[in-house]
Amino acid sequence: MRSSDNCYCLEARIVSNNVSMDEQVELWHERLGHMNFRDLRTLGKFECVRGLPKLGKKANGICGPCQQGKQTKSMHKKGKYLSTKEPLELLHRSIGPMQTESLGGKRYIFVCVDFSRFTWTYFLREKSETFDKFKMLCTKLQNEMKSNIRSIKRIRSDHGREFENASFESYCDSLGISHEFSAPRTPQQNGVVERKNRVL
Repeated sequence: MRSSDNCYCLEARIVSNNVSMDEQVELWHERLGHMNFRDLRTLGKFECVRGLPKLGKKANGICGPCQQGKQTKSMHKKGKYLSTKEPLELLHRSIGPMQTESLGGKRYIFVCVDFSRFTWTYFLREKSETFDKFKMLCTKLQNEMKSNIRSIKRIRSDHGREFENASFESYCDSLGISHEFSAPRTPQQNGVVERKNRVL
């Protein structure tokens, strides 16, 4: 609009961008390390985080990175028959790193699973301790099973260097234990203990 002194007068008004609730939810979900949406609503409800608005019950979303991070391989078909019929006939073994190091500095977990699905678990500082822990387990089992005259017949593990070495083989030969290995990159062949690792 033109005024009398030859100036133009503009009629202005403030326009604020309204951020949708969905965008706010996504923003806070990412800011708080991809926290699940239920806990995010709880934080907003009790005003635990400065600046976090109260989010409604509909504050749910689908986060691509969260879905990718939680994906697992599809299950393999179960075998039609059990390969073992009695305790200590086959001992499944695996070793893996723990997500959090223990107070004593132990970083690895050594797991053995029996036919009965009884599980022996040992925490190790180094993978090289596996052989000593296995010898200790064998001695313990032999003492416990003397009345039943049972001993370990077979063990199954992956091709880790802590399992596939001369000292392990000579020890197994001395006790008459047959050592089986799963095929490379085929954890389902030792699935009993691999599934137990996931639970642990």
